[in-house]
Order: sequence, then structure tokens, then C-alpha cells
Amino acid sequence: MYIKRNISWGIILRYAWKNLIFFTLWAAIIFSAYYYLGWKHLDIPFQPLTVIGVAVAFYIGFKNSQSYDRFWEARKIWGGIVNYSRTWANNVLSFVEDDHETKRILIYRHIAWINALRIQLRQPTSFSIKENKSVEKLFKRHGERNPVCSVLDNFLSPEEDEKLENRKNVATHLIKNQGLHLKQLLNEGKITEFDKLVFHNTLEELYNLQGRCERIKNTPFPRQYAYFSTLFTWIFVLLLPFGLLSIFEGEIKEIRTDLQQQLFLGFMIPFSVLISWIFTTMEKIGSNSEDPFEGRINDVPMTALCRTIEIDLRDMLDEKDLPKKVQPKDNILY
Repeated sequence: MYIKRNISWGIILRYAWKNLIFFTLWAAIIFSAYYYLGWKHLDIPFQPLTVIGVAVAFYIGFKNSQSYDRFWEARKIWGGIVNYSRTWANNVLSFVEDDHETKRILIYRHIAWINALRIQLRQPTSFSIKENKSVEKLFKRHGERNPVCSVLDNFLSPEEDEKLENRKNVATHLIKNQGLHLKQLLNEGKITEFDKLVFHNTLEELYNLQGRCERIKNTPFPRQYAYFSTLFTWIFVLLLPFGLLSIFEGEIKEIRTDLQQQLFLGFMIPFSVLISWIFTTMEKIGSNSEDPFEGRINDVPMTALCRTIEIDLRDMLDEKDLPKKVQPKDNILY
């Protein structure tokens, strides 16, 4: 999640530099063919392009709205995870009889669960967006796109950690282990039947939150909207220079010298680049919000949220050597 109020031009250019070069060359080629080679048939009326541009803008607007809904739902789910994590720790500290080691195991296993869920959600899928090399290089340097699982070693016993190595869904088994541990505590008389019921209500809600995350992760944004939004945008920007030729041509009739006409008509190049960049950027924003768990610049900062939960829960255990909050990297909070 980008946390600076204004997006730096360095980040913008990482995403846009290839498109800007292409738009400039494309507009320059069309201008040169029209003006220097005399291909006067290249200009097309701008009115049809206006209709296409309005339709594309509406389509992009719909896509961006639905993409943002996916991101906001994901953020609300993780807000619920934060709240129920504190509830779980409070229940452990309130209900379990004076057994600090058992309390620590239950709370640490929960910290392992949130990190396991984060790691699972960050794994790439077949429909994950592939950024250009400049952007991917930035993410690779930050090291958050494909996090390693070794972080779980800090919160689980070696025996439990070894049993989870070959599991397909580690997070699911961690909550299962919590339930089995509660059954053991009930048999030992360290919690009551009512306490166990309260605990299981919390575990059920944690399963619900995990399932909602997995639903977003495993359900791609409908491809008919994502694909045709990109296709229609590129059709518009490729036709745009042809339409701008007719607009600028209509204004140079009163300009007498050839040099002035050339300079005036040449203004269609930067205008074409600007309009094309605006439309492709709007389309790109929607694409980057489709899958909010991928660890990109606009995604849910799960690493920071996991660290916040860890700090809160270990503080509730009265531990002193607490980790520091996750700091943003290049103004990106992961």
C-alpha cells in the first residue's frame, strides 16, 4: 500500500515509461507520414473517436469501481482478523488457568496462523498480473512478493512445525490444532465447557475470515471485463493520433508559413501522448486493484498488519522484547 500523499514521479515512470515511449513514437510516425510523405488520407473525423472515448471511459470507470470493491472488502477482512486476533488473545488470558506456557503456545500459534495465511495469499496464480521489468525489479528488491515460510519457525514448536511442512493449507491446520489443544485443555480441567464454546466461536470466525480471503484470492476478476477494458482502451489510443490530425488540421488554415504550420500541427504529438497516457493509466489502476493480496504497490499491507497483531498479542503476554513495526520501503507498506 502506497502511503505517501503524492505518488512520486519515479514510481509513475516505472509503470509508464514504456507506454510513453511507444505513444510518442506512434504519434510521431503518423505525423511524419501525414505531413512529410503527404499521406493526407490518414486523418479521420474526430467525432467517432469521441464516442469511442466516452464508451471506454464508462467501461474503465465500471471496472475501477468493481476492482476497488475487491480491495476494500479485502482490507475489511483483515481488519476483522486484527480484531478477532485481539479477542483470541484476551480469551486465552482470561479463560485458561494459570499456565503461562499454555497461554504462550495458544497465542504464538495464532501469530503463526496469520503469517501462514499471509504467505499463502501472496503466492502467485495463473492470472496474476505481470508488471514490466522495472516494476518487478523494485518488488524483488523489497522481497515481499513471494515470502518464505521460515517465519513460522519463530512461533511453533519444532515438532508441530515439522508436521505442517507437507500440508497443502497450513493456515487451516493451525486452526485445527488450536481446536485439538482446546479439547486437551478441557480434559485437563484448565478450561470449562463454556470457555471451550467461546473459543470455538472465535475459531469459527477466523475460519470464515480465512475463507473470504481465499474466495477473493482464488476467484479472478471476471475476464470479460478485465480483458475487453484493456482491449478497448488500446483501440482508442491507437486511433487517437489519426483523429487529432483532423482537429489540428482544421486550425492551421489561417497560418501562412510552412514552418508555423509544421510546428502547430506537431502539437498533436504531445497531446496524443498525454491523452493516451491518461486513459492507459486509468485502465492500469483498475487492473492493479483486481487482486489485493499480491504484494503490489496498491495491495493490502498484510506484512504490516501481521506485525501489528504480533506486537499487540505479545504485549498482552507482558513480553518486553517486542519487534518494531514494519517500515515502508520506497513509501510502499507491504
